[in-house]
Amino acid sequence: MKKHWFLYSLCLFLFSVSSAYSQNPEWINYTYGNSVSALADEGNYIWVGTSGGLVKIDKTSGASVFYNKANSGLPANWIYSIAIDRSGNKWIGTGGGLARFDGTRWTIYNTSNSGLLQNSVNAITIDESGNKWIGTSGGLAQFDGTSWTTYNTSNSGLPHNAVFTIAIDGSGNKWIGAGGFGLVRFDGTSWTIYNTSNSGLPSNYILSIAIDGSGNKWIGTDVGLSLFTGTNWTTYNHNNSGLPTGNVLSIVIDENGTKWIGTGGGGLARFEGTNWTIYKTSNSGLPYNSVSTITIDGSGNKWIGTLSGLVRFDGTNWTPYNTSNSGLPSNYIQSIAIDGSGNKWIGTDIGLAKFDGTNWITYNKSNSSLPYNWITSIAIDGSGNTWIVTNNWFMGADLMSGWGGLTRFDGTNWTTYNTPKSGLPYIWFESIAIDGIGNKWIGTIGGLVYFDNTNWTTYNTSNSGLPDNDVYSVAIDGSGNKWIGTDGSGLVCFDGINWIIYNNSNSGLPHNFIPTIVVDGSGNKWIGTWGGLARFDGTNWTMYNTSNSGLPDNHIRSIAIDGSGNKWIGTDGSGLVCFDGTNWTTYNTSNSGLPSDYIRSIAIDGSGNKWIGSYGLAVFKEGGIISVQEIQNSKSRIPNEFVLEQNYPNPFNLSTTIQFKLPKFCSVSLKIFNILGEEIAVLVDKEMPAGVHKIQWKAENVSSGIYLYRLQTAGFVETKKLVLIK
Repeated sequence: MKKHWFLYSLCLFLFSVSSAYSQNPEWINYTYGNSVSALADEGNYIWVGTSGGLVKIDKTSGASVFYNKANSGLPANWIYSIAIDRSGNKWIGTGGGLARFDGTRWTIYNTSNSGLLQNSVNAITIDESGNKWIGTSGGLAQFDGTSWTTYNTSNSGLPHNAVFTIAIDGSGNKWIGAGGFGLVRFDGTSWTIYNTSNSGLPSNYILSIAIDGSGNKWIGTDVGLSLFTGTNWTTYNHNNSGLPTGNVLSIVIDENGTKWIGTGGGGLARFEGTNWTIYKTSNSGLPYNSVSTITIDGSGNKWIGTLSGLVRFDGTNWTPYNTSNSGLPSNYIQSIAIDGSGNKWIGTDIGLAKFDGTNWITYNKSNSSLPYNWITSIAIDGSGNTWIVTNNWFMGADLMSGWGGLTRFDGTNWTTYNTPKSGLPYIWFESIAIDGIGNKWIGTIGGLVYFDNTNWTTYNTSNSGLPDNDVYSVAIDGSGNKWIGTDGSGLVCFDGINWIIYNNSNSGLPHNFIPTIVVDGSGNKWIGTWGGLARFDGTNWTMYNTSNSGLPDNHIRSIAIDGSGNKWIGTDGSGLVCFDGTNWTTYNTSNSGLPSDYIRSIAIDGSGNKWIGSYGLAVFKEGGIISVQEIQNSKSRIPNEFVLEQNYPNPFNLSTTIQFKLPKFCSVSLKIFNILGEEIAVLVDKEMPAGVHKIQWKAENVSSGIYLYRLQTAGFVETKKLVLIK
């Protein structure tokens, strides 16, 4: 008979019999949340919608609470809109549906379970009767708490289904900005459309609407601000007024009738009816000149959300607030590497971040010697140096300085290699791998570049067996062979002399675009393609795709292999997949804490935590994430060898404890056998961290007798006897 006991030992490296990580979350999201898109005032709190989740700020203490996909019921981390009803419920529009939060419980409405026409909720307004008016990219919805009424181009007077802004006047009329098709007035029965052809609107792109105490409509467009009295139109732009730019992203009106106008790139404008006052980063505490949202609290303070930070303005002082739960400079995570000290190096589209588990340090072109901010790939060499592949995404006219470069950072000094200073060609850089003797192999769109730390050699279609100059991925096996993925010509093996080409015509490769390659401990190559996943053992090919496996998507963007040999596969739109050789488990935005289903990079640390580059950085570990702090606090307790202790008590009645020591993170099996060698129970069969572990065996349904217990890890096996007496 078999019994499977899933008993977790200890808190990491601590000597207790409690569950190892049951107190730790399985998912954490680290996000860049300084791009502020929505604000709502509620008494002593400001609710902030950001690019990285929802933030609740205490106005008195400044303390913040962060809500995201991993730690709350939010269906997505990008928050587009917020409204608060009379009962204090927060209605939150996200890129993944509408959320209602009462302070404790979350209720999610989406296209599958409600009348929402589309899951991208751009605007929410609540009328006097408590009805929610919800603007989506698929139309307008009215929700009374029970029933949904939907309006779109097919069943109403809406000229376009994309609804980006809604305001309600004193008569209950809804004023709606409909994509690039003008302004719409809906009185509950009739629809009236105002556009550049039949009104004084200067543009059909309506970005914001506010209504003053006299019922006048103030309409922000992409070319200026319009005032509509119900009869007359007046337009303000940067040519005929003090408006600094025509792009009007947000408008609020204070109790004195003063208009506060957020512009795209021109800062914040204050308009009193005659005079204009402009606040920019150069003359105020404004953190950025693109002002996406503004709200005014009960004390008259202006809360101003920009694309790079939140600030409160009391008329004299500017107070900034942090709206990010991390030091990430961007949510676009392109690469991740983990050094020998456990530091995470994270490459984004606007800089490099280093995270030691507590502190974040951001490096960019402005504060370091990085030549460009676009980080494509990162590798750590045997000396602990970080090698960073950068690209000049915003190339402009600076092509003579190269389109990218390679930078080495030793923790203090930066050394940059780019076209003027090295043998690197004037090309885009994709990837880097470091071989066993420290040579760098760099994939570019001009071929494969080899750097021995002194000399540069470029291999391309003209001087080698490369079939394609666009080298997207590089991996190196235990024999030093280079495995090279191209952007349309298949896979290449280079042993230093010979070039062997594998493509979908002469091998089992399912597709010729190879975004990622990894080599497992047995030397098997795992190849991510745009046609599925391939395994190549040097002779035989095995293909996995959506037709013959549990893969949810044939577009494979990234792969990592954990200490147990499980493959973690990032797809280009269908989430993260774990393959243990038999079973496939898919994690996506619907069933996990993943912030996005687009997985660009994966790295696995020494504790088995998965670091996942998506829209933001996600961390995942089954059973609970092991923190760096836990590891550091327990380093002194790490054993220096494997040990299996004698169980106690022994003999025992019903229950006994088995203690063992692990000097490193590894895959562990602890099983009970009878005297005939038949398996009776599985106590442990999983990865475990270094430390001293205690496991309890409860033998209620086992008869008295002598039994064996066996601890097995990679390179260690030991068996001891125990005696059960009932």
